Amino acid sequence: MQKSSVENDKDWIKLIDKLHALFGKSPDINAILFLIGVQEIGKGRDNYSKEQKQELMHVGMCTILCTSGYYELIGKDKEGWPIFKELKKLPLFDLNEQEIFIKTHIKEYFSNLE
Repeated sequence: MQKSSVENDKDWIKLIDKLHALFGKSPDINAILFLIGVQEIGKGRDNYSKEQKQELMHVGMCTILCTSGYYELIGKDKEGWPIFKELKKLPLFDLNEQEIFIKTHIKEYFSNLE
């Protein structure tokens, strides 16, 4: 059964509160995708270039979308960065639907870590 949007918002707020406690500020979706990307490459804090930050957000997005079959992790490159294969196209969303879709996948990612 799918949770109502109110319950989903409560879950989102709980996640943001946890991340705020860890990092001292409340991250937005892009910052969370960046954090997931950093987690997935396993290199921790570093001085990433602007291009690397964008790549890390892409890694984060692909990672969260693996659970619903949009991407598949197929290996790592010579530098240890994940390589993903697109399995199916994302549906077209309006901005609100896109935000809900991404937040739902982010929450699932973090709940799977626990």
